Amino acid sequence: MLESLGPVSGTPWVYALVSLSITLDVFVPFLPSGVLVIAAATAAAGTRTAAGAVGATVDGGAPLPELCALVLCAATASVFGDMVAYRLARRGGDRFDRAIGRSRRLAAAQQRLGTALTRGGGAIVVLARFAPAGRSVVSLGAGVAHRTVREFLPWSALAGLAWAGYSVSLGYFGGQWLGASWMSTVLSVCALVLAGSAAVFLMRRPERRASA
Repeated sequence: MLESLGPVSGTPWVYALVSLSITLDVFVPFLPSGVLVIAAATAAAGTRTAAGAVGATVDGGAPLPELCALVLCAATASVFGDMVAYRLARRGGDRFDRAIGRSRRLAAAQQRLGTALTRGGGAIVVLARFAPAGRSVVSLGAGVAHRTVREFLPWSALAGLAWAGYSVSLGYFGGQWLGASWMSTVLSVCALVLAGSAAVFLMRRPERRASA
């Protein structure tokens, strides 16, 4: 199936599907946006490698335009989704605040986020982009806490670019080493999950120190 994605990996339909999934997963975190990005990058890399092997390309090199377009598309959709959630939470105000207040974990995360952004420690936004549902908590929390766009947007852009670049790189190198196969995609997704686990660990370190 991944091989069949190769010929259309650079078409607008693929970019539209990836963008829609990434935009919506801030509200529906279980959408497989990361898997789609990795699969698209794997298909593009695997197809170009195969074409180079039979002499269909000049150097058999990396599909740089497709990969750059995919990174840009994924990063832009990530920032757009973040800002939509941020705006909705900022305007929703009390309703979102009450919803978050019902969960001690979400309330604690919101407080840590507000403190981090105020002190210029917005790196938590970047880490949260890799953590499961972290993007949702950060974007909604920033809106409820009435953080300014100047405080939130640059970190959201950096987070989206870092996540997109990492995901596309996983798909590309997996496709180069193992070809456009399910095995390469599975291994790349495992690496993405591992990065998410590491992000959760790093985000909880200050909390553990405070408890100690």
